[in-house]
Amino acid sequence: MAVLTPAPAFGSLVPTPIQQTLAGNYINFTDGTADFAQQYLPEIYEQEVERYGNRTLSGFLRMVGAEMPMTSDQVIWSEQNRLHISYENVVSTAAAPLRLTIPVAAGIVNVVSPGSTVVLMNPATGTELKCFVTASGATIGGGLAAGVVDVLPYTQANLLGAGAGEVVMAPLATIKMFVYGSEYGKGTTDANRISVTPSFTQYNNSPIIIKDKFAINGSDTAQIGWVEVSTEDGAGGFLWYLKAESETRLRFEDYLEMTCIEGELRSGTAAGAVPKGTEGLFAAVRTRGNVVTGFSAAAQDAAGDRLGTFDNILRNLDTQGAIEENMLFLNRNMSLDIDNMLGEVNSAYALGTSYGVFENSEDMALNLGFSGFRRGSYDFYKTDWKYLNDASTRGGVATPSIDGVLVPAGTSTVYDQTLGTNIRRPFLHVRYRASQADDRRMKSWLTGSVGGAYTSDLDAMEVHFLSERCLVTQAANNFVLFDAA
Repeated sequence: MAVLTPAPAFGSLVPTPIQQTLAGNYINFTDGTADFAQQYLPEIYEQEVERYGNRTLSGFLRMVGAEMPMTSDQVIWSEQNRLHISYENVVSTAAAPLRLTIPVAAGIVNVVSPGSTVVLMNPATGTELKCFVTASGATIGGGLAAGVVDVLPYTQANLLGAGAGEVVMAPLATIKMFVYGSEYGKGTTDANRISVTPSFTQYNNSPIIIKDKFAINGSDTAQIGWVEVSTEDGAGGFLWYLKAESETRLRFEDYLEMTCIEGELRSGTAAGAVPKGTEGLFAAVRTRGNVVTGFSAAAQDAAGDRLGTFDNILRNLDTQGAIEENMLFLNRNMSLDIDNMLGEVNSAYALGTSYGVFENSEDMALNLGFSGFRRGSYDFYKTDWKYLNDASTRGGVATPSIDGVLVPAGTSTVYDQTLGTNIRRPFLHVRYRASQADDRRMKSWLTGSVGGAYTSDLDAMEVHFLSERCLVTQAANNFVLFDAA
């Protein structure tokens, strides 16, 4: 008996005994008639799309500093004080027209000797008067209080300035006084001369422990999904679950630098609940350095104000260490503002700049992203700081709180308490805990029972990261922080 095989109607499906892609066995899962598992997998791109470019933020401290081991819970260094004797906010009164009062307080001592010659300056008007010191409260048995100094002007009778053309220095509460020398008569002694002992200011910082961890359970490691990657640390090729471990490591390495930049010391009412903290770059400059507020806002004004604002920074650097070469790490707004400032002065302003900090090679400076210019006796090397521009950190806001930072190039001389001698160190450098038994600069280890680790019965692999470090900001008076507000 013959078997009748009906011809398939239009649109019907005839399965094939082997896996073949034919027009008669194609199932359409987009027309709403099928509701079981997909027969054909979707087309998948193996390669990740790097839509954020290089996502790492570290590199700033590698440019301007160094890393050095330490063994203690605290790093202590001493910085020189100024060489010459000067006082601000000295007070004079009309009731005592030949007497000055130095605001003696914690850390301020009167060391002006009788016989010294001083200059009195009025900061508000720029007028000045040179005087001879007749008596000082710094002299034992002198009969004056600790902060009191008696003077006689060289060119007028007293500080009141009653005569025509005389300088008025009393009453005044903001006199600046500095010693420029001394004068003694023939055959006199200097029994009242005060010996000024050089002093220094001591600073310290403490390392903190930084941790991070990546974990994946054993079941997920068996479901391998390959992804072609090109990571920021130079890794390339195909990875599966360890792709996430690589990103955790990169993020932790960024944290090591970000902690040294953003760290804060504990203070305030929450002291009992907050760890001790550490002093980062921003905190150190705010406390001991120079802060310029609203440079970008001022730069939007007339061209003269734009350059004048920058020149005020130079004048302030003159009063500090006057480091010739400085690096500017800026966000986009301030970088453009300085470009506009220089363009208004001269379109070829950068020509003739010395690139001494980069072995005098302009190509090396440009390869590192720096462009240079010179103003007055200072060389500046400007670059965009990704940390201030990245939307996941300080960038991406309409009004950022920090526009940039000026970092002096080179090294500073300080007294090392451990070595007991003067040493030269970079202005910025990282100290990390290390000994012969344990190096805590950057530790990494595996725990669990998956991925080659057999340390516990945990059905997972955990990758641990740890570091203990702090930043030393020496001679912070030479740094400038640009506040946006």
